[in-house]
Amino acid sequence: MAYARIIHYATSILCCNKGSMDYLQLHRKVFQRFDISEDDFWYIVRKCSRFSVVRSSSDKSSEDWLSSECTIIAKTSLRLCKNYTKQECSHCQELHLCKYFVYGNCRYGKGRKECKYSHDLRSDHNYPILRECTLHELNEEDLFLLLLQNDPSLLPEVCAHYNKGTGLYGACTFKTNCTKLHICQHFVQDNCMFGHKCKRSHMIDEHGRRMLEERGLSGDIIHELPFIYRNVYKLNARTTYNSREGIADCVAGPSVQEEEKSEICLHYIRRNCMFQEQCIRVHFHLPYKWEVFDGTSWKELRHMEEIERAYCDPRNTHSNGSRPIDFLSMSRESSSVRRLSTASSVTKPPHYILTTEWVWYYKGDHENWIEYGKPDDKQRVASITSKELELAFLADSSAELTVLKGHRKYILSFRDMYQRNPKHNTKRRVRRRPRFVSVQDVENKIARKSETSAAQGSSHNSTPDTWDQTALPETGYALIQLSDSDEYKKVQDLFLQTMRSATICNIKRIQNLSLWEVYQWQKQQMKKRNGKDVKEKLLFHGTQKSNVEAICNQNFDWRICGIHGTAYGKGTYFATDASYSHTYSASESDRRLMFVARVLVGEITGGKASYLRPPSKDDGKTFYDSCVNNVSHPTVFVVFEKHQIYPEYIIEYRMIIGDTSEGNKNEQWPSFCMKTKRQPNIHEGEHED
Repeated sequence: MAYARIIHYATSILCCNKGSMDYLQLHRKVFQRFDISEDDFWYIVRKCSRFSVVRSSSDKSSEDWLSSECTIIAKTSLRLCKNYTKQECSHCQELHLCKYFVYGNCRYGKGRKECKYSHDLRSDHNYPILRECTLHELNEEDLFLLLLQNDPSLLPEVCAHYNKGTGLYGACTFKTNCTKLHICQHFVQDNCMFGHKCKRSHMIDEHGRRMLEERGLSGDIIHELPFIYRNVYKLNARTTYNSREGIADCVAGPSVQEEEKSEICLHYIRRNCMFQEQCIRVHFHLPYKWEVFDGTSWKELRHMEEIERAYCDPRNTHSNGSRPIDFLSMSRESSSVRRLSTASSVTKPPHYILTTEWVWYYKGDHENWIEYGKPDDKQRVASITSKELELAFLADSSAELTVLKGHRKYILSFRDMYQRNPKHNTKRRVRRRPRFVSVQDVENKIARKSETSAAQGSSHNSTPDTWDQTALPETGYALIQLSDSDEYKKVQDLFLQTMRSATICNIKRIQNLSLWEVYQWQKQQMKKRNGKDVKEKLLFHGTQKSNVEAICNQNFDWRICGIHGTAYGKGTYFATDASYSHTYSASESDRRLMFVARVLVGEITGGKASYLRPPSKDDGKTFYDSCVNNVSHPTVFVVFEKHQIYPEYIIEYRMIIGDTSEGNKNEQWPSFCMKTKRQPNIHEGEHED
């Protein structure tokens, strides 16, 4: 099918609606004009490089699934030539246009005197480029909006200093002379919690309008800028599904790049990642990676170790060199910069090497930076350690904590990164920086780990007695077929309590040493935290064959297993009854699969759809361990931390009489909800189990 007309129409619709639309809104507009199938429309939006698909923070659907919470943003790699106005370019693949013509406010184009720069989209240079990108049919207004939200050279940056500090201009020392836009960064990111009460501007104020008009932007464009900046932020945040640029490619059906990865794979650094290019994490040889955004993609920065060394020192706000990185705004000149890293050390067991140790500092009396939990110049020590702060920050990055130092009390705000004395209303800056690890340190740690593993040999005293010690791979897992043993009968009896109409084909034990050790470590942590033994259960989770490999290797994860709803929270769902989980053990044949998992349910509480983790207890300091459907008689458990789970067995079974438990689950769903073989949940708002 030729998609060019549909792509052009969808682009035009997006540009007419300030550059972006909700997925279902665009879907409705396109289907009013074109007679295409749901699969064709899904293919165009999902795979065409003209569109970026951005998910909301609450959308936890599968990577291959477009939900109603997605936003579609119009995108192009086309730019204005920077050398054209310098008369240094004769032939390139960028547009030769007057910048003020794009701004809609060129004073020469409207008067008698002709502008010396081109206003002609159909010139011998511009038209072939527009045609090659299939943008030649867009009207001027739509094309210019598309350029504005994609070409980083056309709009001023949002002032990072305005968004810090207090006062009318924040921490911006240029005040009314600032050439950057004074607007709330959280408003641009669509996550400002204060609404109309926010002390930062949520609109283009008089200062901003005057600066933009002096820059040459017309009043109409200035009016639309808050929406354009939101689109710019979402595009640059790279939380999108992107493929190669070039509309000619997307008409032919380009390859699709996976959702942007942000965490470095610990196993790859140790050279033993089994997933290779299918890994959901970044493969890099160091536990940190510095990149700069060049307008189309993220590129590695040179002298990465020197940049990291400077960043780890809390005194530094910039890196060294002729083109320094601003660590506070994470930018270099006009380009965005980001730092990728391995998982925080507080989220992994101690035997995990090359995790990122984050250190928290506050500013001392003599312009020095003091680590939390360490004595200051007067030998006073804060009541909270750097590790405890990191745990609290990962739990809630907008929280405020009370910190004691001697007889003094302080309020630490993660959102503002300040420590405030409520009695005198004085503030001290707070910084979170990683502990420096050199390239040589990485090599030494890997070598020591290898030597330790070799010295330990094949001794695995921590594994269950039932495990086959001859089948313990160094990495990954082994599946052990169970025979007619006590272990087999225990699992069989548990399954058949609610699945009398099924016959078991086989039961296999999963032996994954890494997952087991993490599970045992998590059990000890929960025991220390709760001050008592941790409640543990064997629970069921139905799935499909394509998920088995990933779960056995990396444990349960919504990115691997997929979810269909959030009735009791956004986590992994398990059931006490196999019959409940049977509903979700989809299969193309008569044989089905179900996991039996060992789960640390711990202290439970009732779940809610909005939960991203279990809520805090009455003391406000500790949290529950899992959520349930009914506190008095729980049958469904929601676990948010995968270290609380160990996938212990896989049951393969088939139904021997009248398998009608699923019913007709598809009748209540519109056709666009059934593009793949994954079916929506018959229980509204519940997960796959």
